[in-house]
Amino acid sequence: MVQKAKILLVDDRPENLLALEAILSALDQTLVRASSGEEALKALLTDDFAVILLDVQMPGMDGFETAAHIKRRERTRDIPIIFLTAINHGPHHTFRGYAAGAVDYISKPFDPWVLRAKVSVFVELYMKNCQLREQASLLRLQLEGNGKDEDGEAKESAGLLAELSARLAAVEEQAEALTKQLNDESTDAAAVATAAHLERKLTGLRRALDALEPGTGSTSSVPSQN
Repeated sequence: MVQKAKILLVDDRPENLLALEAILSALDQTLVRASSGEEALKALLTDDFAVILLDVQMPGMDGFETAAHIKRRERTRDIPIIFLTAINHGPHHTFRGYAAGAVDYISKPFDPWVLRAKVSVFVELYMKNCQLREQASLLRLQLEGNGKDEDGEAKESAGLLAELSARLAAVEEQAEALTKQLNDESTDAAAVATAAHLERKLTGLRRALDALEPGTGSTSSVPSQN
């Protein structure tokens, strides 16, 4: 069973959270509510999220301050943040959002279709990264056992390498198609950059896998895929 991605919705108004849930329910992912910046930071301590939708205006810790805390934490600094705001104070206000680490800044009322499409891109990128980490984990297990196998186990290792290669090829194909789609649709630069980063990690993993093929004589370790 494919694990669903988690999307964090942060807004102090229950009706806004309800509206976001209605818009994003079609993505069939796990939607997590937070009614304040403090509550959002608490949720981020234990769960991994594909993307965060963060309201700018909240009592106490506002969206900008919450984003600053998120970006300071090593565990959460790379999670995409989409700011949502009911006000527009001009370019300076928007720049402050991007400076706080947001990948997008959307003014209310927003087009539900556009918001859902933006969120779906980051969910898909998150799922691809999860697949990549799984492949890296399997490769590390293979590397740890490399050189210890006798005849029977060597055949089993060869079969595992073939399976890993096929599974990695499937992820590579999906990542390439996603990158092409993002480029063709002139999507947000942040999404395109994230997709390119994913492809670079896939390339590194493919090189490590190729090094395990018989006759290469290489048993170098696989780089970490964060």
